[in-house]
Amino acid sequence: SVLQLKLWNKYRVSNIPSLIFIDASTGKVVCRNGLLVIRDDPEGLEFPWGPKPFSEVVAGPLLRNNGQTLDSSALEGSHVGVYFSAHWCPPCRSLTRVLVESYRKIKEAGQKFEILFVSADRSEDSFKQYFSEMPWVAVPYADEARRSRLNRLYGIQGIPTLIVLDSQGEVITRQGRVEVLNDIECREFPWHPKPVLELTDSNAVQLNEGPCLVLFVDSEDDGESEAAKQLIQPIAEKIIAKYKAKEEEA
Repeated sequence: SVLQLKLWNKYRVSNIPSLIFIDASTGKVVCRNGLLVIRDDPEGLEFPWGPKPFSEVVAGPLLRNNGQTLDSSALEGSHVGVYFSAHWCPPCRSLTRVLVESYRKIKEAGQKFEILFVSADRSEDSFKQYFSEMPWVAVPYADEARRSRLNRLYGIQGIPTLIVLDSQGEVITRQGRVEVLNDIECREFPWHPKPVLELTDSNAVQLNEGPCLVLFVDSEDDGESEAAKQLIQPIAEKIIAKYKAKEEEA
């Protein structure tokens, strides 16, 4: 029915089963990963399962691949990429190769940036093998509860996913994977969302995440594509501002 389709689109459901908790008084999403919630908290001790600050969810020791540990407070004041990935997933491995170079370029440019690996590997050995390729930090594999809480916090429905946070722990973009692949030189870091994008192979995934306007223009004529962008830019900016005022994702 039309209502069912509207609900699927509104809550960006891409697979089933999905369980989403909503605050009935405001209509706002409290938690996207309800299935993880009821698995992790079957007694309902953490009800109503509202979002917590990143710093609270991540609190605890983090690892480097040389075995050193550091406290999560070391992330404070830096932009952070929260990287959900696993060695068994081929798209994850190919993104990791690009991300290692991006990380190096951003650090060399003097930016305060850290990446936090949240593993979805199927064993500690697999985690160690994969993490040995990474120059950043990770949540210890054995700390399944913290890994699960981070998945819940960002409503992760698939990997690889790279969430980019500002220095206060607020989300800049959930599309870090797309941004990294589209901006190999990292000139746009920290990748604040653009109201209008040129459609590419790597960002086409966003067509699955909600209603999109796709404008076709004659690519041979540069003037035409620029004029088209000027036409839809203010409309897109207005829509984004409207959702931002409601504290919702556009």
